[in-house]
Amino acid sequence: MIRKIVKIDEALCDGCGDCVPSCHEGALQIIDGKARLISDLFCDGLGACLGYCPTGAITIEEREAEPYNERKVMEYIVNGGSNVIKAHLEHLIEHDEMEYFQQAVEYLSEKGIVNPLAGERRVASNQRGGCPGSHQFSFEPTNGSDETGKRGSRLTQWPVQLHLISPYANYFQNSDLLLAADCCAFAYGDFHKDFMNGKSIAIACPKLDENQQIYLDKLVEMIKVSELRSITVTIMQVPCCSGLYQLAANAIETSGKNIPLRVVVIGVNGEVIKDVEV
Repeated sequence: MIRKIVKIDEALCDGCGDCVPSCHEGALQIIDGKARLISDLFCDGLGACLGYCPTGAITIEEREAEPYNERKVMEYIVNGGSNVIKAHLEHLIEHDEMEYFQQAVEYLSEKGIVNPLAGERRVASNQRGGCPGSHQFSFEPTNGSDETGKRGSRLTQWPVQLHLISPYANYFQNSDLLLAADCCAFAYGDFHKDFMNGKSIAIACPKLDENQQIYLDKLVEMIKVSELRSITVTIMQVPCCSGLYQLAANAIETSGKNIPLRVVVIGVNGEVIKDVEV
Protein backbone atom coordinates (compact mmCIF):
# COMPACT_ATOMS: atom_id res chain seq x y z
CA MET A 1 0.00 0.00 0.00
CA ILE A 2 1.07 3.63 -0.52
CA ARG A 3 1.64 5.42 2.78
CA LYS A 4 3.90 7.87 4.60
CA ILE A 5 7.12 6.37 5.89
CA VAL A 6 10.59 7.44 7.05
CA LYS A 7 13.30 8.09 4.46
CA ILE A 8 16.97 8.32 5.46
CA ASP A 9 19.54 10.17 3.36
CA GLU A 10 22.70 8.13 3.92
CA ALA A 11 24.89 10.95 2.60
CA LEU A 12 23.66 13.23 5.40
CA CYS A 13 23.45 10.62 8.17
CA ASP A 14 26.51 10.66 10.45
CA GLY A 15 25.42 7.67 12.51
CA CYS A 16 25.05 9.66 15.74
CA GLY A 17 22.07 7.54 16.82
CA ASP A 18 20.02 10.43 18.26
CA CYS A 19 17.00 9.26 16.27
CA VAL A 20 16.94 5.71 17.63
CA PRO A 21 15.67 6.39 21.20
CA SER A 22 12.91 8.65 19.84
CA CYS A 23 11.55 5.81 17.69
CA HIS A 24 9.85 3.78 20.40
CA GLU A 25 8.32 1.55 17.73
CA GLY A 26 11.75 0.06 17.01
CA ALA A 27 11.81 0.94 13.33
CA LEU A 28 15.32 2.49 13.42
CA GLN A 29 18.70 0.99 14.23
CA ILE A 30 22.30 2.05 13.64
CA ILE A 31 23.86 -0.50 11.29
CA ASP A 32 27.31 -0.10 9.71
CA GLY A 33 27.51 3.47 10.97
CA LYS A 34 24.22 4.66 9.47
CA ALA A 35 20.63 4.91 10.69
CA ARG A 36 18.55 2.25 8.97
CA LEU A 37 14.81 1.63 8.70
CA ILE A 38 14.75 -2.02 9.64
CA SER A 39 11.11 -2.74 8.84
CA ASP A 40 8.27 -0.94 7.09
CA LEU A 41 5.70 -2.51 9.39
CA PHE A 42 7.26 -0.82 12.46
CA CYS A 43 7.26 2.71 11.00
CA ASP A 44 4.05 4.64 11.68
CA GLY A 45 5.07 7.52 9.42
CA LEU A 46 4.30 10.13 12.09
CA GLY A 47 7.87 11.42 12.22
CA ALA A 48 8.75 11.42 15.93
CA CYS A 49 12.40 10.93 14.92
CA LEU A 50 12.62 13.99 12.64
CA GLY A 51 13.30 16.51 15.37
CA TYR A 52 16.14 14.45 16.81
CA CYS A 53 18.27 14.33 13.65
CA PRO A 54 20.95 17.06 13.82
CA THR A 55 21.91 16.71 10.15
CA GLY A 56 18.41 16.68 8.63
CA ALA A 57 18.98 13.23 7.18
CA ILE A 58 15.48 11.99 8.05
CA THR A 59 12.40 13.01 6.10
CA ILE A 60 8.97 11.54 5.44
CA GLU A 61 8.08 10.24 1.98
CA GLU A 62 5.10 8.50 0.44
CA ARG A 63 5.79 5.19 -1.20
CA GLU A 64 4.72 1.58 -1.46
CA ALA A 65 5.28 0.07 1.96
CA GLU A 66 4.22 -2.86 4.10
CA PRO A 67 1.23 -1.81 6.24
CA TYR A 68 2.05 -0.61 9.75
CA ASN A 69 1.23 -3.30 12.31
CA GLU A 70 0.46 -2.07 15.84
CA ARG A 71 0.44 -5.54 17.39
CA LYS A 72 3.90 -6.32 15.99
CA VAL A 73 5.09 -2.98 17.32
CA MET A 74 3.70 -3.77 20.77
CA GLU A 75 5.53 -7.11 20.81
CA TYR A 76 8.74 -5.09 20.51
CA ILE A 77 7.79 -2.17 22.74
CA VAL A 78 6.80 -4.15 25.84
CA ASN A 79 10.40 -5.35 26.12
CA GLY A 80 11.42 -1.75 26.81
CA GLY A 81 9.38 -1.49 29.99
CA SER A 82 6.70 0.81 31.34
CA ASN A 83 8.27 4.13 30.31
CA VAL A 84 8.67 3.04 26.70
CA ILE A 85 5.11 1.73 26.60
CA LYS A 86 3.85 5.02 28.05
CA ALA A 87 5.82 7.09 25.53
CA HIS A 88 4.41 5.06 22.66
CA LEU A 89 0.81 5.37 23.87
CA GLU A 90 1.20 9.12 24.37
CA HIS A 91 2.70 9.35 20.88
CA LEU A 92 -0.41 7.70 19.41
CA ILE A 93 -2.75 9.97 21.36
CA GLU A 94 -0.84 13.10 20.35
CA HIS A 95 -1.33 12.21 16.69
CA ASP A 96 -4.99 11.22 17.17
CA GLU A 97 -4.27 7.63 16.12
CA MET A 98 -6.96 6.29 18.42
CA GLU A 99 -7.52 3.10 16.45
CA TYR A 100 -3.87 2.12 16.95
CA PHE A 101 -4.09 3.27 20.58
CA GLN A 102 -7.05 0.96 21.17
CA GLN A 103 -5.18 -1.94 19.56
CA ALA A 104 -2.21 -1.26 21.84
CA VAL A 105 -4.39 -1.16 24.96
CA GLU A 106 -6.10 -4.40 23.93
CA TYR A 107 -2.69 -6.04 23.45
CA LEU A 108 -1.59 -5.00 26.94
CA SER A 109 -4.83 -6.35 28.40
CA GLU A 110 -4.45 -9.67 26.59
CA LYS A 111 -0.89 -10.08 27.87
CA GLY A 112 -1.73 -9.02 31.42
CA ILE A 113 0.59 -5.99 31.19
CA VAL A 114 -0.31 -2.87 33.17
CA ASN A 115 -1.32 0.10 31.02
CA PRO A 116 0.90 2.96 32.33
CA LEU A 117 -1.72 5.52 31.27
CA ALA A 118 -4.52 3.84 33.20
CA GLY A 119 -6.12 6.35 35.55
CA GLU A 120 -4.39 9.30 33.93
CA ARG A 121 -6.40 12.18 32.53
CA ARG A 122 -5.94 12.37 28.76
CA VAL A 123 -5.42 15.79 27.25
CA ALA A 124 -8.39 16.66 25.09
CA SER A 125 -7.80 17.59 21.46
CA ASN A 126 -8.85 21.19 22.03
CA GLN A 127 -6.32 21.55 24.85
CA ARG A 128 -3.28 20.52 22.82
CA GLY A 129 -0.81 22.83 21.13
CA GLY A 130 -1.47 24.37 17.72
CA CYS A 131 -4.77 25.45 16.26
CA PRO A 132 -7.65 23.77 18.13
CA GLY A 133 -9.82 23.90 15.02
CA SER A 134 -7.53 21.55 13.11
CA HIS A 135 -7.15 18.77 15.72
CA GLN A 136 -8.69 15.53 14.50
CA PHE A 137 -11.19 13.50 16.48
CA SER A 138 -14.20 11.35 15.86
CA PHE A 139 -17.37 10.82 17.88
CA GLU A 140 -20.77 9.22 17.78
CA PRO A 141 -23.65 11.04 16.03
CA THR A 142 -26.56 12.22 18.18
CA ASN A 143 -29.33 10.38 16.38
CA GLY A 144 -33.01 10.85 17.02
CA SER A 145 -34.99 13.83 18.29
CA ASP A 146 -35.47 15.21 21.77
CA GLU A 147 -38.76 16.26 23.33
CA THR A 148 -38.70 19.57 21.42
CA GLY A 149 -38.57 17.75 18.07
CA LYS A 150 -35.04 18.93 17.28
CA ARG A 151 -32.97 16.57 15.15
CA GLY A 152 -29.66 15.24 16.42
CA SER A 153 -26.43 15.93 14.56
CA ARG A 154 -25.11 13.25 12.18
CA LEU A 155 -21.58 14.64 12.24
CA THR A 156 -19.04 12.04 13.39
CA GLN A 157 -15.66 13.77 12.93
CA TRP A 158 -13.66 16.98 13.18
CA PRO A 159 -12.34 18.91 11.29
CA VAL A 160 -14.50 19.02 8.17
CA GLN A 161 -13.01 21.83 6.06
CA LEU A 162 -10.97 20.34 3.22
CA HIS A 163 -7.94 22.54 3.90
CA LEU A 164 -7.81 21.31 7.51
CA ILE A 165 -8.47 17.59 7.20
CA SER A 166 -5.81 14.91 6.92
CA PRO A 167 -6.49 12.42 4.12
CA TYR A 168 -4.95 9.75 6.35
CA ALA A 169 -7.34 10.24 9.30
CA ASN A 170 -8.81 6.98 10.56
CA TYR A 171 -12.38 8.10 9.98
CA PHE A 172 -11.78 8.22 6.22
CA GLN A 173 -10.63 4.60 6.07
CA ASN A 174 -13.02 2.57 3.87
CA SER A 175 -15.67 5.27 4.25
CA ASP A 176 -18.28 6.80 1.96
CA LEU A 177 -17.23 10.44 1.59
CA LEU A 178 -19.64 13.35 1.40
CA LEU A 179 -17.93 16.26 -0.38
CA ALA A 180 -20.22 19.24 0.19
CA ALA A 181 -20.19 22.81 -1.05
CA ASP A 182 -20.28 25.14 1.96
CA CYS A 183 -23.74 26.55 1.25
CA CYS A 184 -25.60 23.25 0.88
CA ALA A 185 -26.26 22.61 4.56
CA PHE A 186 -27.83 26.08 4.87
CA ALA A 187 -30.08 25.68 1.83
CA TYR A 188 -31.29 22.12 2.43
CA GLY A 189 -33.21 21.72 5.68
CA ASP A 190 -32.70 17.97 6.16
CA PHE A 191 -29.05 17.96 5.11
CA HIS A 192 -27.86 15.96 8.13
CA LYS A 193 -30.54 13.30 7.84
CA ASP A 194 -30.55 12.90 4.06
CA PHE A 195 -26.86 13.29 3.19
CA MET A 196 -24.54 13.05 6.20
CA ASN A 197 -25.82 9.90 7.85
CA GLY A 198 -23.10 7.22 7.91
CA LYS A 199 -20.62 9.26 5.88
CA SER A 200 -17.29 10.95 6.45
CA ILE A 201 -17.41 14.56 5.33
CA ALA A 202 -15.32 17.30 3.75
CA ILE A 203 -16.60 20.76 2.86
CA ALA A 204 -15.20 23.34 0.44
CA CYS A 205 -16.14 26.34 -1.68
CA PRO A 206 -15.04 25.86 -5.30
CA LYS A 207 -15.32 29.62 -5.94
CA LEU A 208 -13.73 31.28 -2.92
CA ASP A 209 -11.20 28.76 -1.58
CA GLU A 210 -7.60 29.25 -2.69
CA ASN A 211 -5.00 26.70 -3.80
CA GLN A 212 -7.39 23.99 -4.89
CA GLN A 213 -4.49 21.84 -6.10
CA ILE A 214 -4.19 20.89 -2.43
CA TYR A 215 -7.82 19.78 -2.56
CA LEU A 216 -7.14 17.56 -5.55
CA ASP A 217 -4.04 16.05 -3.95
CA LYS A 218 -5.91 15.31 -0.72
CA LEU A 219 -8.83 13.68 -2.50
CA VAL A 220 -6.49 11.50 -4.55
CA GLU A 221 -4.75 10.36 -1.35
CA MET A 222 -8.08 9.65 0.32
CA ILE A 223 -9.15 7.48 -2.61
CA LYS A 224 -5.85 5.62 -2.90
CA VAL A 225 -4.62 5.32 0.69
CA SER A 226 -7.80 5.53 2.76
CA GLU A 227 -9.60 3.45 0.10
CA LEU A 228 -12.81 5.44 -0.06
CA ARG A 229 -15.77 3.33 -1.12
CA SER A 230 -17.69 6.15 -2.80
CA ILE A 231 -18.00 9.92 -3.09
CA THR A 232 -21.22 11.90 -2.94
CA VAL A 233 -20.87 15.53 -4.03
CA THR A 234 -23.53 18.06 -3.02
CA ILE A 235 -23.42 21.39 -4.81
CA MET A 236 -25.68 24.40 -5.26
CA GLN A 237 -27.37 25.17 -8.57
CA VAL A 238 -25.14 28.23 -9.11
CA PRO A 239 -22.58 27.76 -11.95
CA CYS A 240 -19.44 28.21 -9.82
CA CYS A 241 -20.39 25.21 -7.68
CA SER A 242 -19.85 22.75 -10.53
CA GLY A 243 -16.11 23.04 -9.87
CA LEU A 244 -16.51 20.79 -6.84
CA TYR A 245 -17.95 18.00 -8.97
CA GLN A 246 -15.09 18.42 -11.44
CA LEU A 247 -12.63 18.23 -8.56
CA ALA A 248 -14.07 14.90 -7.39
CA ALA A 249 -14.19 13.48 -10.93
CA ASN A 250 -10.56 14.51 -11.56
CA ALA A 251 -9.46 12.97 -8.28
CA ILE A 252 -11.06 9.63 -9.14
CA GLU A 253 -9.48 9.66 -12.59
CA THR A 254 -6.06 10.64 -11.21
CA SER A 255 -6.19 7.93 -8.55
CA GLY A 256 -6.68 5.24 -11.17
CA LYS A 257 -9.47 3.70 -9.11
CA ASN A 258 -13.06 3.24 -10.14
CA ILE A 259 -15.36 4.22 -7.28
CA PRO A 260 -18.98 5.40 -7.50
CA LEU A 261 -19.53 9.15 -7.83
CA ARG A 262 -22.94 10.64 -7.02
CA VAL A 263 -23.77 14.29 -7.66
CA VAL A 264 -26.67 16.10 -5.98
CA VAL A 265 -27.60 19.62 -7.10
CA ILE A 266 -29.56 21.69 -4.58
CA GLY A 267 -31.59 24.75 -5.50
CA VAL A 268 -31.39 28.02 -3.61
CA ASN A 269 -34.94 27.38 -2.42
CA GLY A 270 -33.82 24.15 -0.76
CA GLU A 271 -35.10 21.50 -3.14
CA VAL A 272 -33.08 18.80 -4.90
CA ILE A 273 -32.88 19.70 -8.58
CA LYS A 274 -30.73 16.78 -9.72
CA ASP A 275 -29.50 13.55 -8.14
CA VAL A 276 -27.42 11.35 -10.46
CA GLU A 277 -24.74 8.68 -10.46
CA VAL A 278 -21.96 9.60 -12.89
